[in-house]
Amino acid sequence: MSGTSCDGLDIALCDFWKENNQWRYGLGACETYKDNLFNTVLPNVHKLSANELIQLDHDFGKLIARAVNDFLVKNKIQKSEIDYICSHGHTVFHQPNKGYTFQIGNGNDIKAGAGIPTIYDFRSMDVALGGQGAPLVPIGDELLFHEYDLCINLGGIANYSKNENDKRIAKDICFVGMVINRLANQHGLPYDNEGQIAKNNPIDQALLSKLLSLDFNGKSLAIEGYEAHVKPLLDERKISIEEKIATCTEYAAIKISEVIVRDAKVFITGGGAYNNYLINRIKQLSEANIIIPENKLIDYKEALIFGFLGVLKLENIPNCLSSVTGATKDNIGGVIA
Repeated sequence: MSGTSCDGLDIALCDFWKENNQWRYGLGACETYKDNLFNTVLPNVHKLSANELIQLDHDFGKLIARAVNDFLVKNKIQKSEIDYICSHGHTVFHQPNKGYTFQIGNGNDIKAGAGIPTIYDFRSMDVALGGQGAPLVPIGDELLFHEYDLCINLGGIANYSKNENDKRIAKDICFVGMVINRLANQHGLPYDNEGQIAKNNPIDQALLSKLLSLDFNGKSLAIEGYEAHVKPLLDERKISIEEKIATCTEYAAIKISEVIVRDAKVFITGGGAYNNYLINRIKQLSEANIIIPENKLIDYKEALIFGFLGVLKLENIPNCLSSVTGATKDNIGGVIA
């Protein structure tokens, strides 16, 4: 799994089984594979030429294969123990309203390089059926984490899923890591550690008001939305980077708290779960029961669930819910190499 925050390739060793008609999971060795590609090429990948993008699709697939091979050697895992690689890839373009979504990390290169059957391209079928192709994690929330009222992922983009009227619904909420990390990068930092910058700097009310006026309701978010709507607001506002970080953090806390019902049992994962200041602001604004799991699950829940999507594909069980994406029907996403 490589997310919009461009912080590395998450690799997780996962087991899935059924017990008393309920899906269970085991999360074994986990690691985030770092490469200079994540700092340099991927943040600007949407600006490449067609030829460069095709080349990168194959190069990134080969990188994933090398990362898997290194992971298996490091953790003393035999390839014969692995049934499948399930790879989300890295989203470059996501414009379902125009009928396409594109994740680099060619599955055939992964299969050829790692020597393990690979399931990839989980989103395209849903888009072909008129859906948003996102989010895909809710089926995992439904079947693996059903005990929570609300599951929230704080990654580059914040999103949530929950049951409503006997259907799973899910939506993207707002940009989080994609904005805050980029601002921190301008400050020479990878991210705002525990939210200390946001905590110790003033909020710019004019910028906050403009951010809150943006209407992303019901839309699946991607870097195009950040470039078109959020970045211009940040660029035009002549305040310090620290104030921008504080303001964007408050914006995220407000938008996230708006989707939380008071006293709800809320399960939060993703890199933003380490931002103590952001989590505390969400608690203060929502008055909910916020549950932060162990670090392994914070970091690798998405990778775990994409493994699970692969299992559902193999079992011929829908892994993409029309109630979530707006597709004409539930569908089974993924291509097997």
